[in-house]
Amino acid sequence: MKHAFVFPGQGSQFPGMGKDLFASSGKMKSLFESANEILGFNISKIMFEGTDEELKQTKVTQPAIFIHSVAAFLSIEGAKPDMVAGHSLGEFSALVANQTLPFEQALKLVSIRANAMQKACELHPSSMAAVLALADEKVEEICQSVTNETGEIVVAANYNCPGQLVISGSIKGIEIACEKMKAAGAKRALVLPVGGAFHSPLMLPAREELEEAILSTPFNTPFCPVYQNVTASAVSDAAEIKQNLISQLTGPVRWTQTIQAMITDGATEFTECGPGKVLQGLILKIDKTAVTHGVQ
Repeated sequence: MKHAFVFPGQGSQFPGMGKDLFASSGKMKSLFESANEILGFNISKIMFEGTDEELKQTKVTQPAIFIHSVAAFLSIEGAKPDMVAGHSLGEFSALVANQTLPFEQALKLVSIRANAMQKACELHPSSMAAVLALADEKVEEICQSVTNETGEIVVAANYNCPGQLVISGSIKGIEIACEKMKAAGAKRALVLPVGGAFHSPLMLPAREELEEAILSTPFNTPFCPVYQNVTASAVSDAAEIKQNLISQLTGPVRWTQTIQAMITDGATEFTECGPGKVLQGLILKIDKTAVTHGVQ
């Protein structure tokens, strides 16, 4: 019986996020104030008082979710994970939880990642779409056929749970793929309100910028494995963790496969640290016998 800790990604933000944690102790207050200093702007004020629109800006969203998630984890007295994982951005929070990275270094990388992704989104008009109730293999086949036939980039990006796969690509490619998905029997193929094609080849400019920052940052050997998005398997080697983190920007988030691997390796209990309850819901769709908790 092992206890896994998991950390959410972009999309879990909400106005007022982290306010209760900030007020809970001097240690938490210091964490948020340190984050403001590192980022060079008052992110805690935006988290506590900002609007939905302000929080949706990638350069704000990613650091905000990261800060909230790490604070939630640190609020659990004596927390000692047997394994960790994070969904996309959440992988950075997971790497703080297993002591691969200190909070300050991880936040700097998250900020570089967020700004690089924002720039990549502005370079190429692109989007993502959620495909429901269609086999993964069929979704992959349609994405490939759209790319082959039109030259537009469309790929499977987020394997969230059985029957829920998010695709990513150019705006035109996503539109064509959505029609084909529905024609193939998908219950829904819904374009998402996101600024760009995350976890696709269109993020290559951001990947190159992030790679430079990651390679120049010292990573520690973690005390427990991280199950990384691109491999969906346990990793404890610092150099391998770096490479997988770099590959993640243009590669898929294999969340279904990650949770299945954690369960195979003995995880029976999952605690989600951070805003929202998205991951708890996905985990129960992957395995209804799993025990889930949340700390916000």
